[in-house]
Amino acid sequence: MATEELVRDALTDVIDPELGVNIVDLGLVYEITVNPDDTVHVLMTLTSPGCPFHELFRDEVTKKISDLDAFEPDDIEVELTFDPPWSQDKMTDRARAELNFI
Repeated sequence: MATEELVRDALTDVIDPELGVNIVDLGLVYEITVNPDDTVHVLMTLTSPGCPFHELFRDEVTKKISDLDAFEPDDIEVELTFDPPWSQDKMTDRARAELNFI
């Protein structure tokens, strides 16, 4: 059975193509819910509402989670939100270091 931690770890392989940093360390993943019925819900945001990569992120998140072999693509819901809006303070120290923000 997959856990939230396992899903979060898988999502570190999804890289923002503009920034070159994974979406977890960027703070784009707000919430992961693994349900008893073997479905998963990911609540995430983008660096800006006009980000042209929203479909790419949705597809990559779905692929990385389905690669865990615990979920079928149809059992994965990726919800985008802009409330609260993303800001640099959501990044991990690792992401800040990679982007020379420290």
